[in-house]
Amino acid sequence: MAKKPKSAGRAPSLEWMKLTAAEIQAEATADALVIIPVASMEQHGPHLATGVDMVLGGTVALETARRLAEAGERVIVTPVCWAGLAEHHMAFGGTVTLDHATFQAVLRHVVRSAVRHGFRRIFLMNGHGGNAEAIGTAATDLAAEFGVRVGGGTYWHMVPEVIEPLLERQPTLMHACEAETSMMMHLSPDSLRPDQLSKAHGPSSSRVPGQPPGLLMRRPFREFTKTGVVGDARVASAEKGAKLVEAISAKCAELLANPELWKER
Repeated sequence: MAKKPKSAGRAPSLEWMKLTAAEIQAEATADALVIIPVASMEQHGPHLATGVDMVLGGTVALETARRLAEAGERVIVTPVCWAGLAEHHMAFGGTVTLDHATFQAVLRHVVRSAVRHGFRRIFLMNGHGGNAEAIGTAATDLAAEFGVRVGGGTYWHMVPEVIEPLLERQPTLMHACEAETSMMMHLSPDSLRPDQLSKAHGPSSSRVPGQPPGLLMRRPFREFTKTGVVGDARVASAEKGAKLVEAISAKCAELLANPELWKER
């Protein structure tokens, strides 16, 4: 990780949109890490509003940044890229989706803008399962194109070991599930429809029997869940959500603080 100039004062905010152009340029000069949250606008069952991935992905990114800053790292977080790859949710309505080429183009132009301003360390913090494979492709391609360090990851795939112990009925974060519903109860309770919570359960996987993780085939949600839910939200709670946000953000910060990730060799 590059040494930060001692003379560079810290920005008054970690959020790109709350800083002036000059303050953002100072962060670039100080070799700040740029975290770009990437999400989706899509159905989340009968009980949750469509902005779940934006709320959760944006919060995890910002809370991760706060922990990095507390540890002495320079970091800045862009606004959430709110539209993603959500074709598999379209049949339920309430969903906005991009095609792959458009999604990659959006990420490319956001990253290119940051690079043109002098940032050399960028992380795509993904908060939507449908984006997962494309995020890896984007990070690889953009690092090669722009000659800077670009990483990417889906937050629950990055830190599964801190999620499972906090859940009762599922091993990881799924969709509109125990985990996502709990975090939304904590972060955005007005996004919950409590009278619909009893219906908020579905299969325990989006995969067919015998389909291993390495066999990729994304099916329309209508084919395997009547409610649009994967997992079981009926045991969700705001207390559980607070613990999940804390644990996930702390572990993500620990991972991104690893200087070996950002060394230019």
